[in-house]
Amino acid sequence: MSDNSSLIVFSGDLDKAIASFIIATGAVAMGKQVTMFFTFWGLNVLRKDQYVKTKKTFLERLFGWMMPRGTEKLGISKMNYGGLGAWLMRYIMRKKNIMSLKQLIETAKELDVRIVACAMSMEVMGIKEEELLDGIEYAGVATYLAAADDSNINLFI
Repeated sequence: MSDNSSLIVFSGDLDKAIASFIIATGAVAMGKQVTMFFTFWGLNVLRKDQYVKTKKTFLERLFGWMMPRGTEKLGISKMNYGGLGAWLMRYIMRKKNIMSLKQLIETAKELDVRIVACAMSMEVMGIKEEELLDGIEYAGVATYLAAADDSNINLFI
């Protein structure tokens, strides 16, 4: 086992996504290699802000319509109050000069955090590669398990 870290990002909640990227970039700053594996609702963190025209079935389009598109549409896990809680969190972060989730994602990419979208979850949820951010990987659970096997820290968020 080496001194690496791996994270499963299962949640699409704004506060949990922010925490995930803060942990990942902090681990890189400590010299670790980091793999973040986004699955199920966590894939919404990686969705582009703008609509991308893709060929989908009716159910895939319906699923996509119900899920948030882009980091600015994510709600928080507690006290969201129809989006007011998420708005307040973003407002406070701006006032205190804390990076937004979008900035944290870009920083993680610049620091070579390995960002992996779960291919099977994408199939289940009807998410196409074109809808997700550029510069990420697409792989199955075996890729995550190999990274976790080579990590001394493994988190499920």
